[in-house]
Amino acid sequence: MTDAPPSPHARGVRLMGTGMALPARRLANADLEKMVDTSDEWITQRTGIKNRYVVENGSGEGVVDLGSRALTQALQRAQLDPTQLDVLICATMTPDMICPAAACQIVDRVGATPCGAMDLSAACSGFVSALNIAASFIRGGVYQHVAIIGAEVLSSITNWEDRGTCILFGDGAGAAVLGASDDPDQGSLYQTMNSDGGRWNELYCPRNEDHLPETGAAFTGKYDTLQMNGREIYKFAVSTMQGMIRTAMEACDLAPNDIRAVIPHQSNARIIESARDKLGFSEEQMILNIDRYGNTSSASVGLCLNELMEQDALSPGDIILFVALGGGLTWASNVWRL
Repeated sequence: MTDAPPSPHARGVRLMGTGMALPARRLANADLEKMVDTSDEWITQRTGIKNRYVVENGSGEGVVDLGSRALTQALQRAQLDPTQLDVLICATMTPDMICPAAACQIVDRVGATPCGAMDLSAACSGFVSALNIAASFIRGGVYQHVAIIGAEVLSSITNWEDRGTCILFGDGAGAAVLGASDDPDQGSLYQTMNSDGGRWNELYCPRNEDHLPETGAAFTGKYDTLQMNGREIYKFAVSTMQGMIRTAMEACDLAPNDIRAVIPHQSNARIIESARDKLGFSEEQMILNIDRYGNTSSASVGLCLNELMEQDALSPGDIILFVALGGGLTWASNVWRL
């Protein structure tokens, strides 16, 4: 941890390292065919998903485990001693416990104590929201090094008898370590975070009957599992994702060719492909990995970013456009220069 007064000089934010973690168990569409009335063809055509990873039942593996592994990898790649970390933000909607925050336990696991630690609950928008906050912390001059994690064990809140939702979700974690830069043009160029709480009942996880909407919302009969109005969420995602991308490009005076990569939350391949085609991006620019991991909520953007870093697909000066949306309803974006 670094104790320092705010910097009097404008500074940027650099991406120092990334990491990821997945459970060992791979769940293919063929496996789901044995569990619910579905097929590989049906799932692939509607979602683009072929595989996802889920924790083993009874293994005890959770968000803290996955998040710790992802962060350890990111710190190693950043060549940063854990004790130099100032703040950790863990985005998750499936924490192992209500209290303490998963971030506190992760900080202890990786040897970063003492370090600021907090969880952020913004569903699928979580990683991008954490990125926005972390970049602001560093650019404001108060902190030198901030780590972010998106980690989920969605299998713990999935109704495995509901074929409309159980085919979608996977478990995993993505992490990134950010640090101060002397180049003020490096890092976040533009960011947004928004919500519409009036539409909370289109994607929610009720604990008991008191949490059920009065009318009009989906409910499969199982508490503590995700309930989703698939048709409305799909329409919201299509329009909101495209709108966010257009708005961000206009705000930064960018054309599609100026952007090296668009990293969207991996909600559904059809939603992402629609945005790609309508907005003039190539397959190489619009990042997709939902076929391998499914929808991992707050982890998905971090998983995509880590894969690009591992492939050496990004270079200094490249511009990345992050967009995510999810339950809440929430949506967030960031235009980032490496």
